Amino acid sequence: MEQPSFQPEITSDDKLWALLAYIFTPLIPIVILLMPDKKERPFLKAHNMQALILGVIEWVINFALSFVVVGCVTSVITIIVNIYLGVKANKGETFEIPVITNFVKNQGW
Repeated sequence: MEQPSFQPEITSDDKLWALLAYIFTPLIPIVILLMPDKKERPFLKAHNMQALILGVIEWVINFALSFVVVGCVTSVITIIVNIYLGVKANKGETFEIPVITNFVKNQGW
């Protein structure tokens, strides 16, 4: 008989912090890293570094494209994507972001 794996409880606080991490990236992920009680929570740990790396990449792309009209479009798309990911995290879901999730896992974060 197979033993059930231990799944730590995902609290509403965890879900809220994950939502905020995506919407206000990269600021909130940095704040979470400075909070010892939050950065070790498994659910937040799964989302926090993803949100941080995603935010840095988005800032670089948006800055590079801000000198052309396309920059406005990419900024709006970035906001929509971040809200979508934040809402998924707030529902308690864990998900993979192509390339970023593998990078985070390979770094041991």
